[in-house]
Amino acid sequence: MANVTDLQTKYSKLAQEYSKLRAQNQVLKKGVVDEQANSASFKEQLKQRDQSLRKQEQEMDSLSFRNQQLAKRVELLQEELASKVDSPSQHGLETQSVFDEDLQKKIEENERLHIQFYEADEQHRRQEAELMTRLQELEKESEQHQAVVDGLTAKYMETIGRLQSDKARLEVKAQTLERESKECRMRTEECQQQLRRCQSELNRQVKQSSSVIQEKVPFNDTKFGDYNSLNVPPHNRRHQLKARDLSGQALSFIQDLVAALLNFHSYTEQRVHIYPLDSSIEPISPLNQKFSQYLHENAAYVRPLEDSCLQLHQSITEDTVTVLETVVKLKSFADNFSSYTHFLQKILPYQLKSLEEECDTPLCTAALTAKNQELQRDMKRVTSVFEKLQSYIYLLALPSVRQDAMPQSSTSAVFTQLAACLHSLHDAIKEMSKHYNQKAGLEQDLPTITQKLCTTTECLLGSLGSLTSSTGKIATFFSNNLDFFTSSGYSPRGSTVPLNPLQAESMLANKKKAAAYIHAIKKARPQSVPYKEALSNRRILTSSTESREGLTQQVHQSQEKIARLEQEKEHWLLEAQLGKVRLEKENQRIADLETQLAAALRGSPHSQPAAASTLAQSHEEVENEQKPAGRETTLCTSLVGMLCTTPTVEHMGDEESREKLIKTHYMARVGELTTQLQISDSKAVHFHSECRALAKRLAIAEKSRETLSEEVKLANQNITRLQDELATTKRSYEDQLSMMSDHLCSMNETLSKQREEIDTLKLGSKGNAKKNKGR
Repeated sequence: MANVTDLQTKYSKLAQEYSKLRAQNQVLKKGVVDEQANSASFKEQLKQRDQSLRKQEQEMDSLSFRNQQLAKRVELLQEELASKVDSPSQHGLETQSVFDEDLQKKIEENERLHIQFYEADEQHRRQEAELMTRLQELEKESEQHQAVVDGLTAKYMETIGRLQSDKARLEVKAQTLERESKECRMRTEECQQQLRRCQSELNRQVKQSSSVIQEKVPFNDTKFGDYNSLNVPPHNRRHQLKARDLSGQALSFIQDLVAALLNFHSYTEQRVHIYPLDSSIEPISPLNQKFSQYLHENAAYVRPLEDSCLQLHQSITEDTVTVLETVVKLKSFADNFSSYTHFLQKILPYQLKSLEEECDTPLCTAALTAKNQELQRDMKRVTSVFEKLQSYIYLLALPSVRQDAMPQSSTSAVFTQLAACLHSLHDAIKEMSKHYNQKAGLEQDLPTITQKLCTTTECLLGSLGSLTSSTGKIATFFSNNLDFFTSSGYSPRGSTVPLNPLQAESMLANKKKAAAYIHAIKKARPQSVPYKEALSNRRILTSSTESREGLTQQVHQSQEKIARLEQEKEHWLLEAQLGKVRLEKENQRIADLETQLAAALRGSPHSQPAAASTLAQSHEEVENEQKPAGRETTLCTSLVGMLCTTPTVEHMGDEESREKLIKTHYMARVGELTTQLQISDSKAVHFHSECRALAKRLAIAEKSRETLSEEVKLANQNITRLQDELATTKRSYEDQLSMMSDHLCSMNETLSKQREEIDTLKLGSKGNAKKNKGR
């Protein structure tokens, strides 16, 4: 019902938003209509201005026409004036002055009209430009408003469609929630009934257990911590499997770290021999020689880390108890890590001095000097972080040497600090890798940089990248599993005392004894199919490895046969090419001989016998050349041998045929390598299928093992119950025997008393009889 209420609230909010959007849409429509009206009014004003412009143009035309008339009249007056200059008179002067005044007025009027015309033209152009600009702005605004209106319309339609779909979906969801609420109520009622049944069953079991404890358990040692610490804790198989899995992951991370450290130290040694002085050209400084000597010994300090970690992983099995007090191999790993830390402390001064020597070179820029100083700080920081790691690892290895070396409460703090230190190591190496990358970029600009130094620097940067990746993985792995490392996997029930190694050994010994006892008393049930045969059939059905192996072997044989046939094919193709080359040579020689013979015949008829003899000799030479060549070819049947014999056939001059033969030979080699690659791929697929089959078998074996362990637990419980029943029966029989013995004793006493009374009565009766006889 709460969900339905929320849906209704949400729907009402959406309806309010929709009403707001509709109101805004009306306002925008009104604005668009107003803008359209303004645009129509502006267009009307533009038309009026156009009309006034046309009127002014007509006035201009009339003015220009009048101006032309005046100009013609002025010309006529000037001509008349020029004709009357020869006979001046007073009347002529007056007429001339009148004409001059009239002309001056006309000129002034013409200038004024020109000025008015120019001003009117400029004003018209300015108004026209303003109106055109205003019209363009209004058109743009109209387009923008129209686009806004279209966008809002589309948005409103989309919102309406979305709201309608939301409404339908919410209605469907409301119906679904109502059904789920009904189902939940029904399940709640069922769960309540099950809870009542469980409570009644638990109460019954508690009463039964209480009665059994009161009757069967005379002393409960779990109430006292001193006594409870002597109890053997149960074996936690899940904890062991988790520890085994985590140790395997840690081993893979340590292997990556070791490989990265080896590459880093090795490429650092190569760089020392190359820069700042190349050892192949001139001797390097004594400091770098000593530094190189120390770096050459890095494998002796780095390899033991991987070996000791491998031994630690192998010591953690499913049957052992893995806690800090029992992991003895951790001490060897801590010692090897300590030796590697001492190695880093030993080479640190040489690293710093070597960087100082690089700074002292003449071509070292200020930026390179700054980067070298940053690298010096990074190397100091990395060495200090390794020292901290050595301290924490040594603390974790102490409990396996001395049980009271470190309290249980401090273990979680040590693990937490170790995780933080691993993250600090990752950050320090990441910073050093960044500074090395920047330094390499600056060294690329130096004029004395060589290709060998560039290659070594790239390899060094790659090793730093892998070192950063491996340290990051280790830090993440340790932080993710910190809860498991800080948890106590083994301890007696109800006790906080850590597990003692002697208790672990006794627990494992008891486990082996119980397993041996169960194995001894267990009787195999009669089966319709023998167990071994059923197990083998099941393995065949689950993995199908045997049939897959047969098919893989057939595929392998087929591939070998195909490869052999391909080789023979290439061999005969090469033979055919050789024959073709020989045939071309022979045809060429025959053509040359025929040409020579024709020339000789044309030269003189007496030279025909000599030409014939020359032709016969040439044929004999060809045959003699072909015979040893054929022998040489038959003696060498391999592709390389045939390639070697081609110069004798082709007289070492035909480069084209030799190139073809070389190409053919290498194509044959490529075919062979392709065949080998296919065979390797088939083997890899075969091995992959075998690994999958083995993984399935392992999973089946693990399941069967878990099943057997559960059966062993049930059998142990049954044995305990039977032992309790046996002890109870034994005690009842002993009580009954004691009661029977007491009853027999009392019966014997009663019988003895009765015999004594009978004897007394017999003696009394005999005495009375004697007395009677005496009378």
